[in-house]
Amino acid sequence: MWLQSRLTAHGFACGEIDGRIGPKTLHALRSFQKAMGLAVTSEADEATVLALRQSSSRVPVEVSGFIPDRDKPSSEDRRKSVWPRQKDVMQFYGAVGTSQTRIEVPWDMRLAWDKDVTVRTITLHTKVAASAERAFHVIRGQYSDREIRDLGLNLFGGSLNVRRMRGGSNYSMHSWGIAIDFDPERNRLSWKRPQARLSLDDAIPFWRAWEAEEWVSLGRARNFDWMHVQAARL
Repeated sequence: MWLQSRLTAHGFACGEIDGRIGPKTLHALRSFQKAMGLAVTSEADEATVLALRQSSSRVPVEVSGFIPDRDKPSSEDRRKSVWPRQKDVMQFYGAVGTSQTRIEVPWDMRLAWDKDVTVRTITLHTKVAASAERAFHVIRGQYSDREIRDLGLNLFGGSLNVRRMRGGSNYSMHSWGIAIDFDPERNRLSWKRPQARLSLDDAIPFWRAWEAEEWVSLGRARNFDWMHVQAARL
């Protein structure tokens, strides 16, 4: 139970904390080891236990995309966002389509446009990968498999996709792998609350998990494009 409690405290939820080391706990453990730059052993070895005993505010800057807020006591376990504004993403993230990595999603996903295709991993920028993993694990701990399917969180609408914004000349946030879309069919670009599925109240914990990592929901901010969340400020 200690292992599950510490992983959850660091943002890598294991589901129910019951002392049973099942697939969810092992996935959380591997993700934690990867995020902390440790050997991915799938075991609570000495280095992993030492990292788990540290305050959960001690997340490496280069991995998480966050820096500690040194003006606040460490006991408050707060992090200060360093995600750029949209106009500054090129300077912060580099050239479009570069510095990409893959992360595992802790539930079964399907391509939204071809539901026969299973999605095991998604491609994201290296600066946002650990932050996204933490959000996914928090969400996994909040919803059952049935609730995930009902919300459409199992329908992957894309992450990395180098393209221009619809109707414009600027690059989409997807071009850097810093945005993720969910269930685009039921959350169409122009749909507002309450027509968009992810605008309903049962999706609030989902959005709060991303907002805790300072990702931005265009739906929550502007009431359109409810499928979309991004690691860039407006």
